[in-house]
Amino acid sequence: MMLSIGTMLQDRYEILERIGYGVMSDVYKAKCHKLNRLVAIKVLKAEYTSDAGFVSKFKMEAQAAAGLSHPNIVNIYDVVDEDDIHCIVMELVEGITLKSYSAKKGHLVVKDSIGIAIQVAQGIEAAHEQHIIHRDIKPQNMLISKDGKVKVADFGIARAVSSQTVNSTVVGSVHYISPEQARGGYSDARTDIYSLGITMFEMATGRVPFEGDNTVTVALAHLEDPIVLPSMLNPEITPGFEQIILKCTEKKPENRYASIGDVISDLRRALLNPDDAMIGAAATAEDHSSDTVVLGKKELDLIAGRAAQEKKTEARSGKDLKEKRQAAEKRARIIEDDEYDEPEAEKATGLEKMITAFGVVAAIAVVAIVVIVISKLGGFLEDPSSILSGTTEATESISQKEVLMPNLLGDTQEEAEKKLEALDLSMKVILENSDEVAKGVIISQEDEPDSVIPRYSKVIVTVSNGSDKVELATLGLTEMTLDTAVRLIEGKGLKATVVEENHEEIPAGTIMRFEPVDGAALGETVTLYISKGPAVELVPVPKLEGQTAEWAAELLTSVGLVAGEITNENHDTIPAGCVISQVIMPGEQAEVGTIVDFVVSLGPKTPETQFLASLEASYPLQVSYGPGAVSAEIQIMIRLKQTVNGEVVYTKLTEPKAYTTDTTLDIRFSRIRGADGVLTGEVEIVDLTNNVVLTTYNVNFVKFEVEG
Repeated sequence: MMLSIGTMLQDRYEILERIGYGVMSDVYKAKCHKLNRLVAIKVLKAEYTSDAGFVSKFKMEAQAAAGLSHPNIVNIYDVVDEDDIHCIVMELVEGITLKSYSAKKGHLVVKDSIGIAIQVAQGIEAAHEQHIIHRDIKPQNMLISKDGKVKVADFGIARAVSSQTVNSTVVGSVHYISPEQARGGYSDARTDIYSLGITMFEMATGRVPFEGDNTVTVALAHLEDPIVLPSMLNPEITPGFEQIILKCTEKKPENRYASIGDVISDLRRALLNPDDAMIGAAATAEDHSSDTVVLGKKELDLIAGRAAQEKKTEARSGKDLKEKRQAAEKRARIIEDDEYDEPEAEKATGLEKMITAFGVVAAIAVVAIVVIVISKLGGFLEDPSSILSGTTEATESISQKEVLMPNLLGDTQEEAEKKLEALDLSMKVILENSDEVAKGVIISQEDEPDSVIPRYSKVIVTVSNGSDKVELATLGLTEMTLDTAVRLIEGKGLKATVVEENHEEIPAGTIMRFEPVDGAALGETVTLYISKGPAVELVPVPKLEGQTAEWAAELLTSVGLVAGEITNENHDTIPAGCVISQVIMPGEQAEVGTIVDFVVSLGPKTPETQFLASLEASYPLQVSYGPGAVSAEIQIMIRLKQTVNGEVVYTKLTEPKAYTTDTTLDIRFSRIRGADGVLTGEVEIVDLTNNVVLTTYNVNFVKFEVEG
């Protein structure tokens, strides 16, 4: 159903603009005035709203998906019913679909494809853990936000399933559909794995593996045709990634990965070991080729018939199939007719029907006479209580046209409806959350009790919808990790804030308590109190510059700190053996026991000869941290490592500098000076934040004569 700009749904959601559309729904950008945030609203199209069964399924599936909360899944906030409008309120992701992104790029490089696939698989894994199968995994349902986060969308046609679920119709996009979906058979988690494999194939090659003139042709190709090796279309595809794609897209579910978690593990392996061939062993805006479709009976029969013929399990002629199909359809019509026809033994004869009809007419005549008499009496009598003294009708019915408004406060909705029906009144219900009044009980009424209102009018009452508070005590927050607790709180429409406190017994990182303890309403903030562990003693770092290395170590020990790695460098003014600089600056507060590295001078030196080397290289930090890692800032230093007279000596080539984990380091040294007489060495890339060596490069030194 098309909505106009400015439409307000449930006095809360204001429609701003239409941002997308599909076969079954339109998508709008809207503003939630209650929580003051932008949302996306998916509205069911008018042609589907008349089907009560479909609408019910639409809402049930949305409610099942609303229980999912994961960084790689588009969150569902609300399900709205207003007159003939049925819609789902979702998280608004500002970005682009993977389909559009791939179309612009032609095809993606392998590392980008793997990074996106890992994020998508993590979202699917969260759904599978809740027994929800998406069944329509495709690039159009994957959104890439402006910050690079990938989110899986459109769980609206997903359904909560058990291991016994069998699909009676095929739902999905035909270019990404699994063979078991195409034949209308059993679908489980491996269905999503197959569709993810087709999506990875498209990312890496720029095209889908199977094309055809119609949906049946493409569906049959998924059942019968072997998939083209991705490396034949894009030679840059690594062996490991190709093996993952091929295993995901096996025709038989039992030959695919057993779980999406196994796919994630192999994708990470392929990222670190792209040449490992043993991994996985044992459109444009107007392009609708990948729209979600429901294959009808005719298409299913064609596909199922072809599959049965290929298996050669039964030999049937076309005539047999037609006769059996006609017989099945006839049985279906008979069953459908039986649902609405009375049993033969209870059907009235023609005479009985005539007698019944006369009886009804006579009854109507009697009622009409009684009504006329009472109305006449009501018109002559000024005191309505004189008609039926002492009865409810006497106190609440004034005349044929007017009644007294009853007191409905404290009644249940069912009780109030009975009271109003007795007075020929109807009821319009407005739901309102209440912490004091039980759900289903009348909170207020627009017309005051004992006021005179027209008979047959509609009475407006406010009914309690119960408390909208989330019962925090039932969530088990203190048993969760901080990240899980925050995701759960935000997934329920609340905000989360964290306060750290020292505690002598509770381990660091543990959630100790939360506020408010009784519950929080939508939009309110929940405060999580996190243990920092026992309080630590901090001491100021002493100034080491100019001191001898031995005295510097003693100074650190005297205040409870530890002398760390000593690096030697030449210096023109600071004498040999004295400290040039220190990693932690003087005066900074450091925890007792902290290791402090410093640099010691080798003194000035002008050798007659120098041993020099050069290096040019580039190093993407994602090789160490992976594309799926959250961007974080780390301190990087580059240094030279050599063995001089049997001892390891480090020479700093760059000062420590902050980088994010998605940076590619450009390493260029045209003149690396080594120790005299030493012809080899290693250039190390060091992560000072985590105190690890990320990678090394071997360099060879050449002796050069230096003019005096």
